[in-house]
Amino acid sequence: MATDYDFYFTRLSYESGDWEVDERMPSNVLNSLIEYTTIKVDLTERVIALADEAMLSSPFCYLAGHRLVQFNMDEKQNFKRYVENGGFIFVDDCNHDIDGLFARSFEQQMAEMFGSEALKKIPNNHPIYTSFFEFDGPPNTGLELNGWGDDLVHDYLKAIEINGRIAVLYSNKDLGCEWDYDFRNKRWLAKDNTRFAVNIVVYAMTA
Repeated sequence: MATDYDFYFTRLSYESGDWEVDERMPSNVLNSLIEYTTIKVDLTERVIALADEAMLSSPFCYLAGHRLVQFNMDEKQNFKRYVENGGFIFVDDCNHDIDGLFARSFEQQMAEMFGSEALKKIPNNHPIYTSFFEFDGPPNTGLELNGWGDDLVHDYLKAIEINGRIAVLYSNKDLGCEWDYDFRNKRWLAKDNTRFAVNIVVYAMTA
């Protein structure tokens, strides 16, 4: 299908768990892409089932939740096919907890699909941290600093890289909740905390 857009935001639904989280986050991220970049953005969030082959043509996918992640056969097949053929999935643990149910079950799924050593910490000088704005690692979230979840500040992100490029970016930081507010309220922030979202999208589209 022809389109005038360079980018649209795809949220992946999946049968297990609770994928419908951080409802205002996509519009906030899309607003930042318009504000800071020249990317032609579709302002409508698209929700596509992971089991639906339509997700295979998405330029960027987002998957999040708090609960169990147990992909069915079609979901596993599409996830693996998508990332091995150049796709990019940003996965965010809404519990911001390395021992929580989402974290444990998602990481187990990745080990089963890609091998036990595939999901690794990325260094804080990885190109994703300088793809647009300059960061020296993942920015802290207010949820971490307030001592929620596992009461840790995660100073790293994890990723599965394929051919030297991140294909699955995985966060325990609950960035989705950090960005889950009406974009018009950004004017009250000393520094726009969605800037790192711009880095993620730009990296996904250019790396």
